[in-house]
Amino acid sequence: MSLNKKLRILIADDIQETRRNTRLMVSTIDNLEVVAIASNGQQAIEMTREHQPDILLMDINMPLVDGLTAIRQILKFAPNVGCIIISAERNPNAFREAMSIGIREYLIKPFTLDELETAVERVAGRMEESIQSSIQADQLRKKNEENLKQLGNEYIRSKRMDDQAIRVFEQLVDYPGCDQRWVQTLAIIYVLRMRWGRLKLLIQKIERDAKNTSSS
Repeated sequence: MSLNKKLRILIADDIQETRRNTRLMVSTIDNLEVVAIASNGQQAIEMTREHQPDILLMDINMPLVDGLTAIRQILKFAPNVGCIIISAERNPNAFREAMSIGIREYLIKPFTLDELETAVERVAGRMEESIQSSIQADQLRKKNEENLKQLGNEYIRSKRMDDQAIRVFEQLVDYPGCDQRWVQTLAIIYVLRMRWGRLKLLIQKIERDAKNTSSS
């Protein structure tokens, strides 16, 4: 398996033999390391907070908190973690429920080393695709932001006050720490075009931002 970094694995299963066998299998796969082992869903939640694994190998039927409930809670504070469900039975309802929360890998016990490695590879591949998509989205957002800033500065120089200028300045004033010239120009446009309702909302926004800044 070709990965850019060593992936950190958390194993959660209430059967000691399964935990031991799964850990042994993981130890034979390059670029994987077990960072935590839980015997129930509650432990899995707590250990995920503490150890921040990349991938969860989670049994469905466990005491205290079942696997799917644990994953739901984990995804609230660790949305990028990869998940692989393991179960002793083929349960279509559980599989559909797992799919509904974004889980695509489901291993039936006893699973083989090849099955485990394939599942990890697929999860790692999807994680890498998600990271790349996030990077591309962030780059696009930054590019759009720079283009808007250039337009805003150009519109100030040219004293442009049409609907297009309003749209640009309205987007600019939503950026944290925006240039006050954009705020002032938008306010002037609202006054000149008698957009009193929008002017009132802009003033309220300015007051909220000032209050938030002073309290932080």
